[in-house]
Amino acid sequence: MSTELPPFDTSFRPKFTRPPNPHWGLGQGVNLTANGNEWMQGEKKGWKVVETATEDPRQLYLLMISGIVPRPIAFVSTVSETGVENIAPFSWFNMVSHNPPLVSISCVNGPVRVHDTTNNVRATKGFTVNIISEPWAEQANVTSIDAPESFSEWPISGLTKEPSIHVKPPRVKESAFSMECELFQAIDIIHPVTGKAGSTMLLGHVKYIHVRNDMLTDRGTVDMTLFKPLSRMGDVTYARVGDGFRLVRPVWEQEKDKVSELGLPIE
Repeated sequence: MSTELPPFDTSFRPKFTRPPNPHWGLGQGVNLTANGNEWMQGEKKGWKVVETATEDPRQLYLLMISGIVPRPIAFVSTVSETGVENIAPFSWFNMVSHNPPLVSISCVNGPVRVHDTTNNVRATKGFTVNIISEPWAEQANVTSIDAPESFSEWPISGLTKEPSIHVKPPRVKESAFSMECELFQAIDIIHPVTGKAGSTMLLGHVKYIHVRNDMLTDRGTVDMTLFKPLSRMGDVTYARVGDGFRLVRPVWEQEKDKVSELGLPIE
């Protein structure tokens, strides 16, 4: 399949642009712009409505991972009770809170066995989350292999283990942004009909963050154009970050007169 596709453009670097509709005003509908009108034309083909209770679970999975996109990827390093080092990518991942700093990772339980990551985190309470960047996509992806429980994915990845400060599992040296985490809470997601735990959500308390200096802006934040993080789409598709556009969050005191002009109450 890959040989039929054009080569990956390693020279691409995202840039910042104006937003899609910079002249949009409060209350204006989507179809008032050429771009928005074209988008709304697709509705003429109708809708497919899926009742989740009766849909085949596999098909529901495929539909949801293709529609809930893009998803950030947690590249999670753990160690089992017996010392086996495991590393694997998870795209059911996100930031939960900054104070305290928490991240969430959801792991599917089965169909063969509960995921090694879940067992390891429950047992040893520590893990690292490493963000994947374009230059080492293949090295990260190979760790998603369905290897036996006693097998460590580190050697086949070609990636480098870097000692952590606070937790036992190593972080990935090639990752420009890594987090050392302690287990904050493990939540089994119980199916309301079968009563089985189909997946487990792991909440991690971030104790240390490691970020490469060459990724940082003058404000101390990560520059996405340098970071080149990957995300997951549907099926086996990954995605890179494209151009970004800036949209300032509205401030009520600055916008309330415009709201009043629309005939809406502002008190």
